Amino acid sequence: MEKRAVLAGFDGGTITSDAGAVLLRLTDRAIGVIGRFARCFIDARNPDLIEHEVRTLVAQRIFALALWP
Repeated sequence: MEKRAVLAGFDGGTITSDAGAVLLRLTDRAIGVIGRFARCFIDARNPDLIEHEVRTLVAQRIFALALWP
């Protein structure tokens, strides 16, 4: 049996703490969690005056909370 050396480096290099946003986005794409949650709200606003859909507002809030330090 041939043995091989294992080399590990823990210096980190350039890293980010925002990787959770990528995971959240991928999860949303896979199961649509943000859209499902947005459908829980009743939008009583005047449709002629709506600039941002409820789903957009919910997504913005969820991502803001997820990225809070």
